[in-house]
Amino acid sequence: MGVAVSGPSIEAAGLRVSLGGAPVLDGIDLTVAPGEFVALVGPSGCGKSTLLDLLAGLRAPEDGTVRVDGAPARPGALALMPQRDALLAARTVHSNVALGARLTGSGPAAAGARARDALADLGLRGYEEHYPHALSGGMRQRVGLARLIVAGARGWLLDEPLGALDALTRTTLQDLLATTRRRAGTTAVLVTHDIDEALRLADRVLVLSPRPARVVAEFHVLLPHPRPLEAVTDPTLVDLRGEVLAALRGSGALG
Repeated sequence: MGVAVSGPSIEAAGLRVSLGGAPVLDGIDLTVAPGEFVALVGPSGCGKSTLLDLLAGLRAPEDGTVRVDGAPARPGALALMPQRDALLAARTVHSNVALGARLTGSGPAAAGARARDALADLGLRGYEEHYPHALSGGMRQRVGLARLIVAGARGWLLDEPLGALDALTRTTLQDLLATTRRRAGTTAVLVTHDIDEALRLADRVLVLSPRPARVVAEFHVLLPHPRPLEAVTDPTLVDLRGEVLAALRGSGALG
């Protein structure tokens, strides 16, 4: 039985942004179907995080439009997990995670239970009453991911959410992220520098050029989900990885 699609559509057209007078995005077009997972790869500093801010409704483009389910993008329509975890220093780990559920309408008891379950799933049982300053960078990212999951948002914008994790924890959380997203039919846009991660998780991979960023290549990942870690050695993904690298080189991203 297939997963019921519940996530929103995302449509961006002709996005242009400059920072300090220098162009960052140069006419970005992006369409994400309901329940689709799209990964963005490109060189550091090309504007991927700026693009996520536009999709989240946190910044207005100088040119172009962003629509979520046909309506103009607004803060809160999509859940953004930034590179920095943005945890609240004065709240415990449990309180930080439960806040994600409270902000979307859950009562205190339900939010607390969901937070405990998510923290256990992410290997953080026993850390519920710790404060963020006592955690490693990787643990803080796991707390941020738990908060995202319990918030129950229909669309996720993920800015290198697993970047500070060791390889073993990273692959474990890739599995959890993929399972959670597919079960809920969540729409997702992932920024990552890890091509294998993009190919393992996404339905499509878009390659961005150096700044000012443009979409220079698009790849459909046709392997069925779920994709175990061993899938990265599948000939289909091995070939795609080479094509993504070639597109990055061709754009000037790799020198």
